[in-house]
Amino acid sequence: MDQLYLRDVRLEAKVGIYKRERATTQPVALDLDIALPHARVFESGKVADTIDYAVLVARIRAELAARRFGLVEELAAFVAQLVLDEFHAPWVRVGVAKLGILKDVRLVGVIIERGRA
Repeated sequence: MDQLYLRDVRLEAKVGIYKRERATTQPVALDLDIALPHARVFESGKVADTIDYAVLVARIRAELAARRFGLVEELAAFVAQLVLDEFHAPWVRVGVAKLGILKDVRLVGVIIERGRA
């Protein structure tokens, strides 16, 4: 399976269940592993035959600006479904980490995998 990956995508998100987290955005880091919808890009060399990662990051950024999530699990599931639905990936792994949320802990997060039925 051929994959596109993005590491340490830094975005702002409204995520959290605690009062201090509901008042503002906070930085999150995303790691994405995305199965390519097909192999045409290897023959054509055209971005139209793959997933345009700049467009993908812009879509995720826009959605995170418009939504609030209680848990990082919800945020990860939302991003996974967006990749599957809008970018036609057959499979995706999404890691979401909150940055600096706990004293003496650099990252707190979740990793999920989703695929098309």
